[in-house]
Amino acid sequence: MDRTEKREFVAGLHEALAATSMIVVTHNTGLSVAEATDLRRRMRTAGVTFRVAKNRLAHLALEGTPFDGLKPMLKGPTALAWSTDPVAAAKATVEFARTNEKLVLIGGSLGSQMLDASGVRALAELPSLDALRARIVGMIATPATRVAGVLQGSAGQLARVFGAFARKNEEGEAAAAA
Repeated sequence: MDRTEKREFVAGLHEALAATSMIVVTHNTGLSVAEATDLRRRMRTAGVTFRVAKNRLAHLALEGTPFDGLKPMLKGPTALAWSTDPVAAAKATVEFARTNEKLVLIGGSLGSQMLDASGVRALAELPSLDALRARIVGMIATPATRVAGVLQGSAGQLARVFGAFARKNEEGEAAAAA
């Protein structure tokens, strides 16, 4: 890479990192081409961007972002994973690291909050943003369903009571007529 390519790379990486909320830092020593391809495919499927970058260029790209605290983690063969959904980046990275020992989880940053490897694993255990939204909608819809069921049950009981009164009146009128 010449200087202009490096500047463009740093500027593009800076833009991408400034627009995200979560970054995961990994060491990827010894991944074969097939394993790296599988890792990138899994990351893309989860909506995560995975990029290997020289540490010096990554240092420059992190300047001026909330992720400045990641700089001490950038030693050795590092790669960065990020996405707009913070749980997706952590989850995809942790899932691949479970099946492949060559990808080592170093840590990460959720906004300005620095996380070690165990913090990233704990974040990966959380449900995704879509799953949380579905739970909230379900929790909101459940009381409405129960209220409708109670009202429907009460209306049915009222209809049966009115029906019983109507039959009783019909029987009383039939007995009086006889």
